[in-house]
Amino acid sequence: MVGAGLSAKERAYRHTKAGILDGTLPGGDLISEGQVAEVLAMSRTPVREAFLRLEAEGLLRLFPKRGALVVAVSPTEVESVLEARELVEGHALAKLCAAPQAERDTVVVRLREELAVQRAAFAADDETGFAEGDRRFHTVLVESAHNPILVELYGSLRDRQLRMNLGSMMGRGPDRAQAILAQHEAILDALDPQAPDEAHRRLTEHLNATRTAVLGR
Repeated sequence: MVGAGLSAKERAYRHTKAGILDGTLPGGDLISEGQVAEVLAMSRTPVREAFLRLEAEGLLRLFPKRGALVVAVSPTEVESVLEARELVEGHALAKLCAAPQAERDTVVVRLREELAVQRAAFAADDETGFAEGDRRFHTVLVESAHNPILVELYGSLRDRQLRMNLGSMMGRGPDRAQAILAQHEAILDALDPQAPDEAHRRLTEHLNATRTAVLGR
């Protein structure tokens, strides 16, 4: 059973957060503790605690006696997330380019494995799998910097990115998905210790394309 062994509070948190991230609970929706409690067959108390946690993460805004508003993604949030991603991922790319050849080769193999999974999701018209493949590709890149604090920070950024990406990947047609795959391939091809700036340039192009897809500019 999914969620077996988890506390009621954790199950309520994961259920609600998953709905926010995958768009089942879209920005602007007003949800109630009772609504979630009924679906999960639990009391309102753990749901209330889960809502407080999600409010702290910026995903909900609580209104006493009215419910919780799912916070919509704003243009300012999009810009902030992409700026932070470029800083973190750009740092990881620089470290990877400077790493010993054997270490760099190991990371590249993992990145190509994730890229292959993402290509398979595209072929199967699996938008959720494609988005998750995108998430794993970039996470592997960040993990290669061997900085657990940056990995934790990046995890929170990628949750926000998942919301931003709804409808902006495969939902915009095969051209957008194919462009993402090509941009990932280009980043991999640029992992050269002799020209680390090129890898960063291609990352910037990739993030700029995401900005255009999400904001339409």
